[in-house]
Amino acid sequence: MQISALDTTTSPLTAEQAALLNQLVASLSPTQVAWLGGYLSGVAGYTQSLLGLLQPGQNGMATAGTLPSPSAAASGAPEVTILFGSQTGNGEKVAKKLQSAALAKGLQATIQDMGSYRPTMLKQATCLLIIVSTHGEGDPPDRVRELHSFLYGKRAPKLDGVDYSVLALGDRTYRHYCKIGKDFDARLEELGAKRIHDRIDCDVDYEDAAQLWIDGVTALLARKAGPAPAGAAPQGFALGAMAAATTSEYDRKNPFMAGLLERIVLTDEGSEKETLHVEISLEGSGLTYQPGDSLGVFPTNSPELVDAVLTASRLDGDATVTTHEGEGGNLRELLTQRYEIAQLTPDVIEKYANFGSISELQALMSEDRFDDLQSYLHGRDLVDLLQDYPLDMYPNDLVDILRKMTPRLYSLASSLEACPEEAHLCIAPVSYATYGRDRFGVCSSYFARRLEDDGKIPVYIHENNYFRLPEDPRADMIMVGPGTGVAPFRAFMQHREMLGHEGRNWLFFGEQHFRTDFLYQAEWLQWRASGLLTHLDAAFSRDQDHKIYVQHRLKERAGELYEWLQNGAHFYVCGDESRMAHDVHAALVEIVMEQGRLSAEAAEDYVNDLRRSNRYQRDVY
Repeated sequence: MQISALDTTTSPLTAEQAALLNQLVASLSPTQVAWLGGYLSGVAGYTQSLLGLLQPGQNGMATAGTLPSPSAAASGAPEVTILFGSQTGNGEKVAKKLQSAALAKGLQATIQDMGSYRPTMLKQATCLLIIVSTHGEGDPPDRVRELHSFLYGKRAPKLDGVDYSVLALGDRTYRHYCKIGKDFDARLEELGAKRIHDRIDCDVDYEDAAQLWIDGVTALLARKAGPAPAGAAPQGFALGAMAAATTSEYDRKNPFMAGLLERIVLTDEGSEKETLHVEISLEGSGLTYQPGDSLGVFPTNSPELVDAVLTASRLDGDATVTTHEGEGGNLRELLTQRYEIAQLTPDVIEKYANFGSISELQALMSEDRFDDLQSYLHGRDLVDLLQDYPLDMYPNDLVDILRKMTPRLYSLASSLEACPEEAHLCIAPVSYATYGRDRFGVCSSYFARRLEDDGKIPVYIHENNYFRLPEDPRADMIMVGPGTGVAPFRAFMQHREMLGHEGRNWLFFGEQHFRTDFLYQAEWLQWRASGLLTHLDAAFSRDQDHKIYVQHRLKERAGELYEWLQNGAHFYVCGDESRMAHDVHAALVEIVMEQGRLSAEAAEDYVNDLRRSNRYQRDVY
């Protein structure tokens, strides 16, 4: 479909706006163009009312008056502010669902990322709906830190007259489950805000619980607001929040069955670990992604582990099972495809203990026994639980205690510009031995050992809007990616090469040995030879008597690194959150403090400014 470019000399748009619009339109399919046309047509009437609110100000500049509700609001409807804070993007997805539900009920609802929300606006809010995740062992997501600190600081305002509710996202396997959501919930109440709906805490399988909360808060607010007046604007319209055009029917609920194209071992013989490069075909899916996004993968459990579970439970794999959700199938199929059996989690222990009235396990669930619980969970799977505490169960009983299989997310190691209709991954298969048995990572071993060359893989795209290339193609990048954390930076480089970006690029890579573990070595050296990669600093920890890691290389290059930051460079980190990311952050603050001759507090402020301006982004796990 050929569409003429917009004439920048005659349109009311600025040259930059016209260029962006031309770029967008050129990339659209006929279906997307039709959708966009209908969308703009539907909001034309709203635009006219908006223009009427713009009043001339000083020097002829326009100043906005009070905007009408994106969908005509119910009488007395509160202005609902939806604040989300997320590390991986799940919170943003829930926030968009919440906004759609609120608009459909005639409520005024705006969405804002906590990272761009001015904390001083809190006291002006009428109704706050908070969606926030907890990262790692009780940490706020990067873009939540400032607001979280503000709420617990001396400048936190009194919030009398503010209604609120909190949805907390977390992972029950961690000690401080949903801690940040609990913090927000408690602190808002302390500051005088009124809780209008109980907080709901969501585990990794969060969709159903989140929907309950969305239904509850929107129904409550709609009852409070009363009926909407006639003549409502098109349902779902929200100023400044235009939905993205749908390019594919496939998502987490409906994954695409992708074909395996290539599987290559990246590490050489003699390496202490195996790392794979996997290429997957997205042909015919309509799936698109940006550098920084992840591929969600639904694996299957190994047949050997399923057999061991059936043996330990003394159940027939051919037995028919109907779950509470109405799913049906034989027990073997469900254990293979639908449920987690390779790891134990606290909720599984709790359900099993209560089902069998096992006092020893019930005692482990008390708060003061958390360390003991973690000690039991570590390295054990469902087989161990069934063998340690045998019970007589029916097939449905076993399925009812299990957690649903959750997708695994892998940072995409490719750019669609360089690899059309393909997704590349960098995977390190997990294997270890505990309690007399060999154990394997569910998804990594699926790719390494069980996926046939002509096999199909259920996949979807998981957007990560918090790990993006600089908007300015001339901006410099500093990338820190040890091990498989290098994956998204391969995508970054492919993208910049294909689009001719002029910004300089600097990679800090780390692994154990230069000879066996230099992932994508040929490509990095080729990019360095071509000039696209300005600097390459590698830390091979086991190639000398003392261990050297990426944070040490950062400090060695402190002067030039700080100069790059001063000139506007973006700083990226990908990989292990538990140690590497913390060590790199500490090194960055130390470099800024020393090179900028700043106090420790001023250096932290400098780094926080980088984060606020999206120049410090992390994809850590």
